[in-house]
Formats: sequence, structure tokens, C-alpha cells
Amino acid sequence: MEQKNYKRTTVTAALPYANGGVHIGHLAGVYVPADIYVRYLRLKKRDVIFIGGSDEHGVPITIRARKEGVTPQDIVDRYHTMIKKSFEDFGISFDIYSRTTSETHQKLASDFFRKLYTDGKLIEKSSMQYYDEEAKTFLADRYIIGECPRCHHEGAYGDQCEHCGSELDPTELINPKSTISGSEPVMKETRNWYLPLNEYQEWLKRWILDGHKEWRSNVYGQCKSWLDMDLQPRAMTRDLNWGIPVPVAGAEGKVLYVWFDAPIGYISNTKELLPDTWEKWWKDPETRLVHFIGKDNIVFHCIVFPVMLKAHGDYILPDNVPANEFLNLENDKISTSRNWAVWLHEYLIDLPGKQDVLRYVLTANAPETKDNNFTWKDFQERNNNELVAVYGNFVNRALQLTKKYFDGIVPACGPLTDIDRQTIEEFKNVKQDVESLLDAFKFRDAQKEAMNLARIGNRYITECEPWKVWKTDPERVKTILYISLQLTANLAIAFEPFLPFSSEKLRQMLNIEYFDWNQLGTTDILKARHRLADPELLFEKIEDEVIEKQLQKLEDTKRANAATAYKSKPIKQTIDFSDFEKLDIRVGHIKHCERVKKANKLLKFTIDDGSGTDRIIVSGIAKYYEPADLIGKDVCFIANLAPRKLMGIESQGMILSAEDFDGTLSVTRIDREVKPGSQIC
Repeated sequence: MEQKNYKRTTVTAALPYANGGVHIGHLAGVYVPADIYVRYLRLKKRDVIFIGGSDEHGVPITIRARKEGVTPQDIVDRYHTMIKKSFEDFGISFDIYSRTTSETHQKLASDFFRKLYTDGKLIEKSSMQYYDEEAKTFLADRYIIGECPRCHHEGAYGDQCEHCGSELDPTELINPKSTISGSEPVMKETRNWYLPLNEYQEWLKRWILDGHKEWRSNVYGQCKSWLDMDLQPRAMTRDLNWGIPVPVAGAEGKVLYVWFDAPIGYISNTKELLPDTWEKWWKDPETRLVHFIGKDNIVFHCIVFPVMLKAHGDYILPDNVPANEFLNLENDKISTSRNWAVWLHEYLIDLPGKQDVLRYVLTANAPETKDNNFTWKDFQERNNNELVAVYGNFVNRALQLTKKYFDGIVPACGPLTDIDRQTIEEFKNVKQDVESLLDAFKFRDAQKEAMNLARIGNRYITECEPWKVWKTDPERVKTILYISLQLTANLAIAFEPFLPFSSEKLRQMLNIEYFDWNQLGTTDILKARHRLADPELLFEKIEDEVIEKQLQKLEDTKRANAATAYKSKPIKQTIDFSDFEKLDIRVGHIKHCERVKKANKLLKFTIDDGSGTDRIIVSGIAKYYEPADLIGKDVCFIANLAPRKLMGIESQGMILSAEDFDGTLSVTRIDREVKPGSQIC
């Protein structure tokens, strides 16, 4: 909640990389909650600006450009346009959506770096970095691939293995190769400028851990985890040829680190929007700064960027960073590289006019403090059973009955009965309830409160039975429909931040151009004798064949990925028999198996290896097996692998698994009974 009465609020949404489209994970994690919050503040007539834009520098841009044989500028021009249109189509109501290749941004980012440099807030350090001698260039982490030291998957990147999810240093890769030339890189000395995060550690602890206990538990917890470790200086420059040149002497061939450059884009985009007054939105203590991001950006927005702002000295700091966790798709991690996603520009081709359905479902399943899952079946059920059967049904009943009995004119309210008073009592606090949840960034619960109005309305009409009462007491029907129409108007107001397209359609049916947020919870919004427009269905049922088409599209993607995976895994380099003989592969009997706490992918095995002493092995196959299914099984494992610690547990070997073409893992088993410790030969 707000800790003080600010005069204005600057809201930012994470800048998406302009190297691909926007998918439902982006929408659920960042842009829908940000838009809900901004629309809410505008409805309350708060002074607020909503800042967005494309992040157009960094290695992912250059990788795609190289793959397509075009320039990085070609890539960002194409995807900036696509991303911007997707946001517009889904009602993400930015005040500005600009880009980090703009002149305004390049100058402001350069000036920001130069001030830190001049003020002595940066340190200059030399380090060893991989260098491609054929291409004559230093290699960013993503330009290096090799074998993962954790799971031994081929094709791990220098910063992360996308197969097992481990964060890596490029020097950890086995048999590293340059993705530019295919050659083996060498280590070479280079010089860069670093932000000394370690010098701000105690200040960060006071500012976050003591001063922002109200932050979401996932955000606060991740910050605490970082601050419990010793922060290290982080390089703010890179040896690349795509980006903003480092504006100091002797820095030729270097650009600003994308995570230095990108958050400054919030400021430069504000300056582009408000060239004469931008500073009050970033430098006035009476301004509240709120960042909406995904969990993978928490460290940058809560630690790196605040240190940059603190070191500069002129800027306000973020008051809240309501980061979301990740949204999975059909129980699998969304992956742009595997095309495992629902892309926004494709969604509207297949389901035209259903922006609000997706906004509703993504908010209902919002991964606010833990990862959540999107399935097409749940999408269909929420549309049909909630939007159609609850919200749409109530609105249609209220409007159709008014048309039938009163020619579409709001009747005057007569004397109230107990059920009338009880119904009014039920929704009179809706404004307070929704506001308290939105102020706390609990968008999922706030939307539930809005939907509760429709449930109240349906129950009221069903219990009052105006179609029966009409035959004996038409005057009573006037009161029933008057209250029902007030509830309908309340729904249009309450859902305005969440479902802007549907709220606009409902306002048109109510023949009202604008509602005031302060009217929420009241019973005199629509005046007697006001004429309504002809009613239409607010939502429509989604049939099975529509969902089956989407599921088939995902199945086709899975098959295409499997085929690609099959082709991309040739036989490894030939080895001598003596190399094979070094491996001691044995049979082990699984006595016990359990999940490793705080590690979604790891299982801990207690194995009888025939030695008389149990052996502990940790394996990353939790996604594919339940522990109980493996207890009592005989498996193959490497017995003479050097022990290593995983999540604090010493793993004494490796269980052998086969990877199918779709990436699933299956442990290798013995087809007849053999004694534990038997050697594979």
C-alpha cells in the first residue's frame, strides 16, 4: 500500500527485447497487471504516467540478426513495430511506447554514464574474456556454446543451460565453441568499467530489508538472498559493436552494458513524452516510482538500477517493484527458442475480438507469488463458466428483462424489501474492497471481487423471479430491475481496469459515455427514465473445436521441436576404447527417493550400490518422475564420477537417463534381476 501521499506516480513496464514477438507469459507477468494498475489510478483521477518501450540493444538482437543475415537495426525495426501493435491490440495503455535506439535515449544514457565516470563512481578493471581469433572479436556469453558441466547437455550457452536451467560462467563450459566462427575461443585480457555494487551493500540492506518490508514476498526474498551474499562489482560496459558507444576516451569498440542502458530507457522515454517537465517524474520526492517486471529482472530493478540512481544522485528510487513469477504453458516452460508460446499477434487471428477473455484468464491465473500454468481447457472453462455464465448472463438478464417489460427504460425504484436491502448491503463496500486489493497489487483477488458483483446480481434476480412477479405485481418488478441495472452499471465500473473492451461495450449498451469511479458501490448510477440501448451478448461461448485447434497447434510445435532435436544431435566425437574403460558404470537399487526442497528439478536418491554403504545421488529428473514411482527400481549409474554438491547435497555419481526427441528424460533400467553393484561392461 502507499506509504505516503504522493503527488504523482511514474509506472514503468519492463522493456521487451525487440528480437521477437510478445507472448502470454509477457502479458501475464508484466503488462496486464501494469495496465490494470495504471487504469485504476487514472479512474481515481491520480496524476500518473505509464512508460514502456522496446529494448533494442544486447546480444539477443545481434544473434537473431546474424541468423537471418540482416543488420541489428533491421531486426529491431521489425519487432518494435510488431510488439507495439500487440500492446495496442490488447489495450495496454502506455502514455508512450518508444525505443532505446532513439536519439533522446542515446544522449541521456551517454550523459548518465559520463556523470558516473566523472564523479568517480565507476571502477576500471581488466579481466580475462573469451576471444574469437577468427572473427577478431570478444565473445559475449551468449556467443559461446558448449557442454553443460551440470547435466552434460550439448549446446548450453555461456550464461545458462536452457536444458537444466543452471546459471553458468562461460569458463565452466566443456569444449566451448564460438557461435560466430565455430572455432575454439581463447582467453584474452580486456578492460571494462564496473559499478561497485559491494560499496552499496549496507545501504541496500537498509533501504530494502528495513525500508520495504511491504514488498511482495518473492521480491523481498530474492533481494534478501542476493544481499546475504557478498555483492561484487558488475561490468557496465561490454566488448560489442551493437549498442551505445561508451562515451569516454580509450573505450573504442565498447558499448554500454544492456542492463545499464535499458532501465535508463524509462527515463529517456519519459523525456521524449514530456520534454519540458520530465524531471518532476524522476527527480521530485513527491513522485512515486513503481516498476512492473518479471522475476528474472528482480536483481536489476531492485539492486543494479537503484545503485545506478543512487550513484548519480539526482533521481528518486523505486517505491515498489511488484514482480510476478513465471507463467507456464500446458505444464511446460514457455520457450521462445522452442516456439512453445501463445503469441499475441497469432491469438487475435484465431480468436478475434477476445482480448478481454485472455486478459481475464491471465489475471485469474496471475503468477503473483509463484509460478502458475495456462491451459487452453482452463481458458475455455473460465470463459464459458465465468464470463459467459456469470457476468454475461447477469447483464443479459437485467437488460433483456428491462427491454421486455419497460421498453428499455430504467424504471423508478419503489419501496425496498428485505432482499433488496440485503443485496444492496452485499455490494456497497465493493469500492473499498477492490481498492484495498489494487493498492496492494493483488490483481487476481481484486478481479474476483469485481466478478462477485455479477454473482450477487444473478442470485438476486433468481430469488426475486421478476418474470413471475410481473403477473401479479408489476410495480415490484420496477424495483427488482432498478437494482439489477444499478448492479450492471457497477460491473461496468469495477471491470474497467481489468476488461476495458467489455466495459466499453457495456457502457454503450447502458447508453452512458462515462462512469465516475466514485460511483462504484452506489445505487443511483442510472437514473429513472434513462433509455438504454439495445442489449447484445457481452461474451460468447467458446466451442471445443476452437480449443482443439489451439492444442493441435501446440502438438505440431512439439513434433517440430522433436524433429529438430533429432537432427541437431549427431554422434559425438570418436573416442578410444581406453577412454570408455575409465567409466565405471554399475547397477544400483533405489532404496529411497525424495524431492529436494526448493529445487523443482532435483530428486535425491538413496542407492544400494553393493558396497554395503548407501550412496546418495542427486539427479535433475523431478519433472518426469514422482519419487514413489522409482523406489525399488534398478538403474544404471556412473560410480566413479567425482562428487559435487547440488543444493548443499553431495551427489556421489550420476544416474544414466535417455533423452527422447521431445526433451523428456527416462532413466535406464535393467530388464532382469541382477545384484546391486554389478558392473556394466
